[in-house]
Amino acid sequence: MTKKRWAGAALAALMAQGVFAGGINTNTNMSVAFDRTLSRDAVIATDGVYFNPAGIVFLAPGFHYSMGWQLITQRRYIDNSYALYANNTANPTTSREFKGKALAPFFPTFQMAYNRGKFSFQVNAGVSGGGGKCTFDDGLGSFEKIVSETAMAASGLATTIDNALGQQLLSAGVPALVQQLGTKGFSSDNYFGSKGSYSATSYMRGRQYYYGLSLGVAYKLTGDLGVFAGARGVYASSNYYGYVRNIKVGNVPLYTVLDASKTNSADIELNCDQSGFGVTPIIGVDYRLGRWNFAAKYEFKTRMRLKNSAVNQFPSIGNLGSNLSSALISNLQKAGLSAGMAQTVTNATLTSSQVSATTSMLKQKFDEGINTATGEYQDGKKIAGDLPAILSVGVAYTPIDQVRLNAGFHYYYDKQAKQYNDRQKNLKRGTIEYSCAVEYDPAKWLTVSAGYQRTSYGLTKDYMDDKSFVVSSDGVGCGFAIKTSARSRVNVGYFHSFYETMNTSKDVDLNGTKVPYTADFTRHNNVFGVGLDLDL
Repeated sequence: MTKKRWAGAALAALMAQGVFAGGINTNTNMSVAFDRTLSRDAVIATDGVYFNPAGIVFLAPGFHYSMGWQLITQRRYIDNSYALYANNTANPTTSREFKGKALAPFFPTFQMAYNRGKFSFQVNAGVSGGGGKCTFDDGLGSFEKIVSETAMAASGLATTIDNALGQQLLSAGVPALVQQLGTKGFSSDNYFGSKGSYSATSYMRGRQYYYGLSLGVAYKLTGDLGVFAGARGVYASSNYYGYVRNIKVGNVPLYTVLDASKTNSADIELNCDQSGFGVTPIIGVDYRLGRWNFAAKYEFKTRMRLKNSAVNQFPSIGNLGSNLSSALISNLQKAGLSAGMAQTVTNATLTSSQVSATTSMLKQKFDEGINTATGEYQDGKKIAGDLPAILSVGVAYTPIDQVRLNAGFHYYYDKQAKQYNDRQKNLKRGTIEYSCAVEYDPAKWLTVSAGYQRTSYGLTKDYMDDKSFVVSSDGVGCGFAIKTSARSRVNVGYFHSFYETMNTSKDVDLNGTKVPYTADFTRHNNVFGVGLDLDL
């Protein structure tokens, strides 16, 4: 009966965050060379247009291009445990595993620089944030949790009505009907039952892309010092689609007590597009010292406000009272009461203090909660979705001409990037990321490489949510580059992320009893890329 909770589950839609490398909402795998090294913050190469734009001034005069294609797959695993799950007639156990499939079959990257004199004019294009598309074919644990609680609430209301009916029949002088109606009452197994048993089908899909186009200029102050200033325009495009259908409590298809003329009257359906635009100012510096190179880049916070365009459907409890009244009158008449007496007893039952209090409480919670539950995805509304400021620092060292060593550090100011309902305040800190890599040239035409990256989010149990979650990880990458001519090189790279498991638990108050609800989160991730570098 608490339809506002169903709506809340469906509307808190899956955010397809972070199927790539980087922060919570930021992608850093912006070249195939990154896939094979995972550390590019101090490189002097064409993909430095993204990683180290100030260092590009030290490339030769002319045009420099770096293009790449990446195939990215990910699996998300959420293990839930909740006592009320055992009331699911299709799967009467307390544990669930929900699997999400994320795929980005075509993730393109592009960098271009034109060096002339002391200047370098640069362009970078790619998916700078978001995370492709993720699908949960069986919905989410939070969906089922809320349906299970709703079923228990419906059974509780049914029991309250049956108890009140018995008292009214005794007062009306027909005590024989009390026992006779026992198998026909709302809390009987023929109706809602008293155990909170339920069934439903659900589905969830989220798609989120932040497309970025950067323009900037680097300038060579001295023979070994370069600086950069530029900006990235970011266009966000997202869609969230999901549903909870075929909800049944006990032996009652829920639509029959909401609007029997519409078989979808109890269904929840979300279909929301979001879009927005923001600008990221960027500055950078690079300094060479013999065989060493030092670099730093700072990306300012990107203020994003996403506008919703939604066509959503939610159940209405407006007809609940009249439908229950009709069903109760029908049962009483079948038991032998006259139409007038059945109407009188029904009115007295449904307006009794016990039933009125229970029904009013449910309706009040529905009215109070519906705006909160649907707020993030209301049609026409604008919501906060900032990308955080990022500080990147890198160092590169070439001990011999055939070997290059790289190391980098990133800090994402996630707590200062405003999200819906200030969710960022639940983080302990911003994301910390560090990396290292080695490249070796066994021949003039061949480079082999490997790298490591650690990504540590400032997560708390309050931040974790099955509709939008990340977990810290260790990434390893490897690959090679083949020099196909004096002006071209092919990059091939692969990296895999080893994700940690985040365990969460919270107590749910069920009629005065504390019941634990647990959720364990983890992922698997693979990225394969092929790219081409050209110097013209």
